[in-house]
Amino acid sequence: MAWLAGIALALSAVGIVQAMIGWIAVALLADRVAIARRGRAPPPDALPAVSILKPLHGDEPMLEEALATVCRQNYPVFQVVCGVNVAGDSALPVIQRLQARFPRCDIAVVADPTLHGLNRKVGNLINMLPAAKHDVLVIADSDIHAPADWLRRLATALDISGVGLVTAVYTGLAGEPPLPVRSLGALQINHNFLPGALIARAMGRQDCLGATMMLRRETLDQIGGLQALVDHLADDNVLGRLVQRLGLKVALADTIPATTVAETTPAALWRHELRWARTIRALEPLAFAGSVLQYPLAWALLAFLLSGGSLWFMLWFAAAWGLRALAAHGVDRALAIRSPLWLLPLRELMSVAVMAASFTGHRVEWRGHTLQAEGFHPR
Repeated sequence: MAWLAGIALALSAVGIVQAMIGWIAVALLADRVAIARRGRAPPPDALPAVSILKPLHGDEPMLEEALATVCRQNYPVFQVVCGVNVAGDSALPVIQRLQARFPRCDIAVVADPTLHGLNRKVGNLINMLPAAKHDVLVIADSDIHAPADWLRRLATALDISGVGLVTAVYTGLAGEPPLPVRSLGALQINHNFLPGALIARAMGRQDCLGATMMLRRETLDQIGGLQALVDHLADDNVLGRLVQRLGLKVALADTIPATTVAETTPAALWRHELRWARTIRALEPLAFAGSVLQYPLAWALLAFLLSGGSLWFMLWFAAAWGLRALAAHGVDRALAIRSPLWLLPLRELMSVAVMAASFTGHRVEWRGHTLQAEGFHPR
């Protein structure tokens, strides 16, 4: 047992190093975002007109606040297309209020129940696309809270030679009221997903993150249109891979929007994160297995238990918690957010449990429908 405890301690140390590297990666991105905001804005005629596609499903927590941030974009010409699959969807009154609040914002509404495949979100997008007026498209989740220069930063990245698709990382925003379960969800996004995504990009990966995606209509047509995505659960991952098959890059924009953490119960958060985990495991099994190193406190606790309660291993757990909290605090400062860092041990134990549960099946629940998590199989 002693040597197993030693291995767990070593893995915990690796996780602490990764947390520190993640802190640096987040700080560097935050610096680039700040520099971009201080830079001279391009003239309005240098920015392409953009259509933003917002597939909606019900009146989610903070939906109006999230959509309002898109309507407030500091951008010369853009359109917002909101789509629902049901004529009486509860999101429609929210859109009507936004149309009244932002009369100068071009907001279109599409209500079409037509199904095109397994992925209902992509089916919704297919129904919405004919209403898009412009040839530069943004596909963004309904719960994204966008900074005022979000579109500018996306368009600037898309204008770089060889770039075919632009995406963005994001932070987690605990919805109202800020329940502990929502704080746990935000911790996963802010202190595991976001630093991990930046480390992966620094290592050469070009993952597409589905919360924000910008591309030209021409590029979308070249990969086979939205129909090429409609039978895939991880449509963002498939989109990124298909764009790269064209010889184009997936760029990361210098912007950091936020996404609402809406779950109000541990069970709802568990289902959401299990869907993420099973999807990632199906797409990237090796990277998914390696992500267990993101949880140094879980490894430190395991080392302590395997050691039979050794004082030295208890001291290491305390030191690991302090170092992990230091890295998390650094991430919070860089992102100008505040997190309940005392929840970090519980957060890590839950993340490890979700990872373990992801190996017990392939089915996931998404908005009341059961789907199969699958890998990417190019046609």
